[in-house]
Formats: sequence, C-alpha cells, structure tokens
Amino acid sequence: MSRKYFGTDGVRGTVGEEPMTAEFALRLSSAAAQTLVPEGGKVLIGKDTRLSGYMFESALEAGFVAAGADVLLLGPLPTPAIANLTKVFNADLGVVLSASHNPYYDNGIKFFDRNGAKLSDEVEAKIESLLGNSAITLESSKIGKAIRIDTALDRYQAFCRSTFPVGLDLNGVTIVFDGANGAGYKVGPRTLNELGAEVITIGCSPNGRNINHGCGSTHPELLQKTVIAVGAAVGIALDGDGDRVVMVDECGEIVDGDQMLYVLAMALKAEDKLVGPVVGTVMSNLGLEHALEDEGVSFRRAAVGDRYVLEELRDYGGIVGGETSGHLIYLDKTTTGDGLVVALQILAVMRQRGKQLSELTSGMFRYPQTMLNVKTKKHLDPDSYPEICEAVTDAEIELAKAGRVVLRASGTEPVIRVMVEGRDQRQVLKVAKSLAAVVTQVAG
Repeated sequence: MSRKYFGTDGVRGTVGEEPMTAEFALRLSSAAAQTLVPEGGKVLIGKDTRLSGYMFESALEAGFVAAGADVLLLGPLPTPAIANLTKVFNADLGVVLSASHNPYYDNGIKFFDRNGAKLSDEVEAKIESLLGNSAITLESSKIGKAIRIDTALDRYQAFCRSTFPVGLDLNGVTIVFDGANGAGYKVGPRTLNELGAEVITIGCSPNGRNINHGCGSTHPELLQKTVIAVGAAVGIALDGDGDRVVMVDECGEIVDGDQMLYVLAMALKAEDKLVGPVVGTVMSNLGLEHALEDEGVSFRRAAVGDRYVLEELRDYGGIVGGETSGHLIYLDKTTTGDGLVVALQILAVMRQRGKQLSELTSGMFRYPQTMLNVKTKKHLDPDSYPEICEAVTDAEIELAKAGRVVLRASGTEPVIRVMVEGRDQRQVLKVAKSLAAVVTQVAG
C-alpha cells in the first residue's frame, strides 16, 4: 500500500506548509484514532522543544478527544520516552511531535503502538486512506478527555537509571552533556547526576527556536572543545528528540554510531551475551564490518532507517544494531533508538573495564569515506541506468576488497548520494568524483 505523507520516520515537513499545518494534524489524529482506537482508548502525546509543538499538540489533542480517545499530555520528552511510557501507562498509542535533528522551523508527527514499536507501513497506509475526510466529532457523551501528566519525566528518568548496572556508579567522572536544546535537555543531566557524575551542560537552554542550532549530535564541535577545555572523561551529544547520540572521547575525538556499536558488541561478546548478528546499514563504515569479522562476529546491513535495522534484528535474532548517525537500538534495554540509554551503556563499559573511551574504540579502524550529492532532474533509481551500473562495477574492481561503493537515491529530494570508502583517502576521493561525474552526465 502506497504512502503519500508517511516517510521512514512519520510525517515531517516545514511548519506552515502541507502537511505540517494545524488542520492536517487535526485530520491525522482523527484518522489515527479511527484506525487504531475506534472504540475509544488512551493516547499519549509528547513533544520536543520546538515552538510549533504547542500548536500541533493542541490540534492532535482535539482530534483524538473528538474521536472518543482519552489523551495524556506528557510535555517535552525524548522520543524514546514516549515509546517507553506508552507501555508504562498501558496506552493504545503514543504520539511524538518532533523533527528530530532538523531545525526548529520543521516539525513532525510519529506514532508508537501499544508495545512501544513504530507502526508498520500497512497501518500507516490505512491511516492515510482516511486523510481525505474531515475530522470526526462524536456526540458529547462519547468524546474523550485530556489531562496533563506531571510525573512523566521522573518515570522515564527512573527507566534510564534502571538500564545502568546495579552496584555501578559514575562517581568522580566528569561528563560534558549537550542536549541540543531539545527534548533531552533536562532528563539527561538529571540522570547522570543521579549516578554520581559531575555534569557540565551545553545546549540545555531551549527557547523554542534554538533546537539543534550549533549544538547536539549534528554539530558536536563545541562539545569537542569543551571536553578538552575542562578535561572531561567523555562528552555526550543527543539530537533534538533524543533518539540519537554522538560521543566525544577524552582526546576530543568524535565517536560515532559505528564505533559505539563496536564497543557494545565487544562488551556483549566478552560477557558471552551477544546473540544473533550485529546489524548496521548500507552506510555503515566498512571498518566496523571488518573489525567485527576479525572477532568472529556476524554483521548484516539493512536499508537506511532505524525501522529497517529493527526488522533485521528481529528477523535474525540480534539484539544490537544501528546507524552511523548514532541512532542505535539495544533490544535488551529498549524497543527503539534511545540516545541516553545507549550513552549509559557505553559509560558502563568504560567503568567496568576501567578504560577510556579511546581505548575501547581503538580496535576498529574507521575507513576514510567520501559522500558526494549529485542533483538530478527528477527522482530516479541509479540502478536503472546501465552506464551508472558499469561505472560502479569498475569502481568496485579498483577498490577490490579494501573499499566499498554505495549509490542511493534521496527519499526527499532529486539527489543521488555517491558514497565511496576505502583504506586510501586519495583513491576514495578520486573514485567518488569519477562516479559523480558519470551520474551527472547520465542523469544530471
């Protein structure tokens, strides 16, 4: 079933432009209620710190209540908190207002089912099939009610704390925490403080417009400088909705999702708790695959998107997987990507092993990687052009087993992403430029 509005992570766009309008949010919540809670039920709504969150929260609340559902308003909380609390409150549906790592003028709406999992493509398509209708309003005796929950943050904080090993603490550890001026700005420092860490915060003063602006996992430069300046043991940067994390080691070097995945996999293997394959994506660094292979650990690649990583983990019985961006899934702890929980697991490994983060990542060589974006006249599949396929084959022959090529069409714009990685940076750049030139000539 085709979907017009739902992408890989809910509905997203620029505020004020279709579909991110108050009127659309009203129809969407009404359609979701009719699809998932037709007999009335309980719906949670959480959001990040974007100014537009107030508007969309009200529109969603109205749509659900008018359709007969009771609504619990949780306020600003990370996306994974909504997934967790949907189960805690025994709700039928969890809704998050966030555009993740995008700037404040974007927003999005995404859903979790009663198990804290994202909706299937089929369910999203069913919701879309009702979007052409006006929002429904039941008679007064059948409409729902809305209440605001003041204990949501404390409950989620307790959950995050529970994922840290019993008997272990962070006493004496200095941590710089960057909340991206987003949904995790409060719960992150509070959880780390509770565990005994000395926490220095940046990006924890949201004003509705500064989410992800020069801070957070997509802009970790200030975090790197601060870690060095204060002599911290580690830095932690979430994105705007808290489902991604990037870390910085004691030397000020960025530790991305691939490296964190390696650290977690090695720790699980050492404890004989690693089951199934580790799952990355087609964009995961080749160095991760080779490092795991050297340790006898199976590695699989999924399509880009955390939902596809999750599908692969479930299909093959794995427990850890994720993306280079820092969107990691640890199924023994959570049902979805959770930046704070993942950071806590890395900190636990550091404490248990008595090692600095740079030591834990040293077993993985991160291959040089180049990404070039080639604009095309329209959305297209690069695999449908024989000339491009031939160029890719030639590139793979040149790189041999010491490199990798990925051509991927953007899902949101007419762009082909040309990614090349290998041991030699100069060779990687040369091959990437050559492939980009072919794509430009054929489809540009």
